[in-house]
Amino acid sequence: MDLISDLWQRATAVQPAPEPRVMIALAVAALALVLLVWPLVRLFVTVCHEAGHAVAALLAGRRLTGIRLHSDTSGLTLTRGRPTGPGMVFTLFSGYPSAAVVGLAVAWMAGAGYAAGALWLLVVLLALMLLNIRNFYGALVVLGVGAMLAIAGLYAPPVALSWLAHGLAWTLLFAAPRPVLEVAGNRDPGTDAAQLARITWIPRLLWVTLWLLLTVGALVFGGWLLLPGLRP
Repeated sequence: MDLISDLWQRATAVQPAPEPRVMIALAVAALALVLLVWPLVRLFVTVCHEAGHAVAALLAGRRLTGIRLHSDTSGLTLTRGRPTGPGMVFTLFSGYPSAAVVGLAVAWMAGAGYAAGALWLLVVLLALMLLNIRNFYGALVVLGVGAMLAIAGLYAPPVALSWLAHGLAWTLLFAAPRPVLEVAGNRDPGTDAAQLARITWIPRLLWVTLWLLLTVGALVFGGWLLLPGLRP
């Protein structure tokens, strides 16, 4: 009971937002990660991507049968249900915007002072995702990410928690548009864009354009949330 009480206190405690110059430094560092160590960052984006498919499938009434993450940073979410229709469209569409949605959520919570709460919420979501992972590498990735966030939530001082949450938000927001640009030039019939085009008759590049608008829009809005100097 003491442990649960301590976890609750840490998760609900308020952490101060970083100073503007620190926030800018975090943004620059996040952009450098996206540009210089993309395979590692893309792995985190793929976790968000597949989680987005899974959540959308459940919301659409489909049956989630498993999630796989691969060492080449690709992933696969398996569901059962009608192969066409709104539920399938929603499930396929939800993958690419998911990293931006997670980044915005973390930015909003951290900006409100609940950086630790944002990190612990991610730990809970990763634990739920782990229950549906169907390969060893995927389980190792999800368990490793969740463990790192949990250790930070348990032992990191408030300032470090705030920096970590804001840096994570920046990283996801900067990273979200890049896979969309990658899929724009990928004509593989198995991509989400190609599958959406096949079941809706809406051209593949229109889906890509919509994803790009959403992810870039999330980056702009997230920057507005994270940089107080941009607000009126």
